[in-house]
Amino acid sequence: MWYVIEGYDGEQVLAQRMAARGAHLERLKALLDQGRLLLAGPCPAIDAEDPGPAGFSGSVVIASFEDQAAARAWADADPYVAAGVYTRVDVRPFRKVLP
Repeated sequence: MWYVIEGYDGEQVLAQRMAARGAHLERLKALLDQGRLLLAGPCPAIDAEDPGPAGFSGSVVIASFEDQAAARAWADADPYVAAGVYTRVDVRPFRKVLP
């Protein structure tokens, strides 16, 4: 089943985010290689493709997991969590309808 994993950035965490980004992307690439990643990306903190020093308000990942507990475990092990980037992570089921 698909799950939405939404991480919410804390204040002034752009440096931590950039430091942990490589490890974060490696985990996403593993999901992609397994055919389990629908989409992933950051949410700019301002209305701009490149928010510069404003940074990001969080990230969204939609990926397939066995169940919600597995999705939660994957989310809890994210490098952004370990680096203190995310102050909160929500995990909830998602049903893809379109396209």
